[in-house]
Amino acid sequence: MMDRLREGVNSIAIKIILGLIILSFVFAGVGSYITGGGNNAAAKVGNTEIGRGEFEQAYQNERNRMQSQMGDYFAQLLGDPAYVESFRRSVLDRMVNELLLEQHADALGLRVSDAQIRTMILEMPQFQNDGKFDQDIYQSALRRAGFSAESFAEYMRRDVMRTQLLTALESSEFTLPSEIDAQSKLITQTRDIRTVTLSLNEFAKNAELTDEEIQQFYQDNAARFTRPEQVKVAYVELSAEQLKSQVTVSDADAQQYYQDHMDKYSTAEQRKVSHILTQSEDAADAILAELNNGADFATLAEEKSEDFGSAEAGGDLGWVERDVMDPAFEAAAFGLQKAGDISAVVKSDFGFHIIKLDEVKASEAQPFTDVVGEIKTELVDQKAVDQFYELQSELERVAFEYPDSLDDAAQAISQEIKTTDFISQVDAPELLKAPAVIDAILSPEVKEDGLNSEAIEVAPEHIIVVRVEDTRDEKVLPLEDVKAQVVTQLSKNKGEQQAIELGSTLVSELEAGNTAILADNGLEFGDVETIDRSSPLATSVFTFAKPEADKVTFGQSKDAEGNIIVVELSNVAANINPAYSEQIGAQLERSNTQQDLNAVLSVLRKNTSIEYYVVSQ
Repeated sequence: MMDRLREGVNSIAIKIILGLIILSFVFAGVGSYITGGGNNAAAKVGNTEIGRGEFEQAYQNERNRMQSQMGDYFAQLLGDPAYVESFRRSVLDRMVNELLLEQHADALGLRVSDAQIRTMILEMPQFQNDGKFDQDIYQSALRRAGFSAESFAEYMRRDVMRTQLLTALESSEFTLPSEIDAQSKLITQTRDIRTVTLSLNEFAKNAELTDEEIQQFYQDNAARFTRPEQVKVAYVELSAEQLKSQVTVSDADAQQYYQDHMDKYSTAEQRKVSHILTQSEDAADAILAELNNGADFATLAEEKSEDFGSAEAGGDLGWVERDVMDPAFEAAAFGLQKAGDISAVVKSDFGFHIIKLDEVKASEAQPFTDVVGEIKTELVDQKAVDQFYELQSELERVAFEYPDSLDDAAQAISQEIKTTDFISQVDAPELLKAPAVIDAILSPEVKEDGLNSEAIEVAPEHIIVVRVEDTRDEKVLPLEDVKAQVVTQLSKNKGEQQAIELGSTLVSELEAGNTAILADNGLEFGDVETIDRSSPLATSVFTFAKPEADKVTFGQSKDAEGNIIVVELSNVAANINPAYSEQIGAQLERSNTQQDLNAVLSVLRKNTSIEYYVVSQ
């Protein structure tokens, strides 16, 4: 049998078949790389890709910024998958727009020299100390932001190119003095008015209603008096935040954690170093020979180093730690034994270095007493999260195995069952308003079959299991139950209509010269007041025709409470402030520039192939 198998394997036919199978795997593998290459890109603009990692980082940065500004409200918005998708799309759209502008700037021949970038970095206030460029601050800031010197310079170059393009658009804009004057007159315009208020509450209070009107209004507006579908909900909640109160950490636990993580509470060994950088190994060898013959390191660094960031400081790079510099540079720097030692020529990805050790700062641990509070807080958080995930698994298991009640699930995690009265989506507690929770409550399995829901995440380390205890169908409430609401609303509507009709009559009669109409209705105009565009009446009053000389114009408006206001307009004025006009001119130019930019982006998007590979999570 084995001999026959060996003969079969060695036959030409079998070898051909095996070869085809192997080739199919090879090409399938290669094909997966070819067709799947786009998986590493979030979008493609022309021939340039926006990396998925770059997009996710930009999304996370924007998310953190919005979270810090809007707090819990933004966290609630993120509970809506549609909002998250729209938010992620807006971030990716912005990145696409930036790349389009960069490509357009490049096509226009806009360039930024190394010298310009160097000057800008040296002058950036973020990297200065006492008005001078500080290498320590520069290196530290780059490390925190995840940049190398080269990647930051490239980032700056791209940003400056975009700025050049925007500056070109801005400089092409101009605003005529007549435009500024016209806009200034509109914005600064004021109007002198007198008013009569027709109070809706008074009209509503005096409105007379018949039973037929009440019945008809009730029938015509049945939707207003319809009780929505309602449910009684029971739920069990589990969160790491709640579990923190049940966690205790002893001094012994904190001490053990301190010992196990000593590096976390110790400063790393630091070395203050200087260097001279060249792009030529021969030049570096010549400089090293000068140093060995007694030349001053700082002087040679100022004269010959090609690192613009440190040359002016005599090559000083400040304090460095392990795992932050180029590996070859770091190995040489930490291989020096004592202050004053100079390395041999060291080759790195940036060129050829000669390194001088200026000072050594040994690792130093913070005293336990200084960090014990921080350690205990961290351990409480950590243990609460660990306990949460243990109990989460138990809650999910028991809620699934015993789906007809929450009793076993609540007992399994030592939490109480909370219940609501009849609620709808509108008046549900905030915890139950999360879209995922509403979807679960309204699902057939939970609402109709009476089963427990799955564990639903409402926030990080915060879940809930819900069940519906009872339901109440949508129902038009009987008139006797809602008659007070019907009467109130109908009185308000009828009173408002009467006020509007009286207001229209007053305006018509006043325009006809019948000023006695006010006294006939027990009304009179108040004192003259000057309003601007911030007034609640501005929306309507600023549409009134300008009165002719020594005449007045009448009209009707509403105040913030909805009361009907009869207005007498006697004067229109506009005092142009030159300083304010300058602001208006700048605002008009910014608005026009933004319109130009939108037009440019619209054309670029139309003429560039743009593919989106990822938006939703």
